[in-house]
Amino acid sequence: MSVIPFIERARAHRNRPALLTDPVPISYGALLDRSESIARLLIAKGVVPGESVVALLAPPGPGYVSGQWGIWQAGGIFLPLCLSATILEWEYALSDSQASHVLVDPAFAARVAPLCEKMGIGLSVIGQEAETSISPMPEISLSQRAMILYTSGTTSKPKGVVTTHANIQVQVESLVEAWEWSPDDRIPLFLPLHLIHGIINILSCALWTGASVEPFDKFDAVVVLNRVAAGAYTVFMAVPTIYVKLLETIRNTPESARQGWLEGFKAMRLMVSGSAALPAKVFEEWKSLTGQSLLERYGM
Repeated sequence: MSVIPFIERARAHRNRPALLTDPVPISYGALLDRSESIARLLIAKGVVPGESVVALLAPPGPGYVSGQWGIWQAGGIFLPLCLSATILEWEYALSDSQASHVLVDPAFAARVAPLCEKMGIGLSVIGQEAETSISPMPEISLSQRAMILYTSGTTSKPKGVVTTHANIQVQVESLVEAWEWSPDDRIPLFLPLHLIHGIINILSCALWTGASVEPFDKFDAVVVLNRVAAGAYTVFMAVPTIYVKLLETIRNTPESARQGWLEGFKAMRLMVSGSAALPAKVFEEWKSLTGQSLLERYGM
């Protein structure tokens, strides 16, 4: 069996809620079972451990997590694609990374299928895995390539940055220690999952520790604020523009109606801002309203 740290740790939390989905949370065990089926499908489709790049096109939720874990268990190199990218941008990433397969959520299958056919790339739809008898799963070394993330492309074309399983483990362990993650933590996820903030700082740190993540397809200030008022989260991470939108919504709401939102934020143990510089006035206004000093983090 694989020795991927995320898989080993998830097994220890099998019965805990991993994703706070409506109407029923999804357990770590359910994600593990689904990811193993995906891994066996990819192996049957010819994914070569340590060599094959497999792209994932899926919104936040069980399909994304089980797809990521499935690619890793099959020994593939995980390439998350931006949901809002153009066909040409997808084509560039798939071509530049020499991807051999795309794993896609049903909602995006029709859009990416013609591109895969044009490029001669395999395509598998999440949720349509057939039973296979392939066994055993490949052994995975921590030194193997695990993920390719593309830069923003501020100079010429975006560049694919490769990280190994060992790289990811060190990143996650350092953040888990610094931010004191625990299995009792709960966090919302509304940031893109083709960038490191959403993938590592939120999703990976939470699932590494047995915590729970509530995924959102998009950010809606009122929806998130109402969940905050309900005491849904212990940790909150966002980019400065999100905090600006939250402040605008709070300012434009009568004081009596916004009190629950502010109390919800005050009760959290950690709030983080990152991916861009946080304006000082936003920091001060947030602290004045919620009592929270936003932890501003920076990472390459």
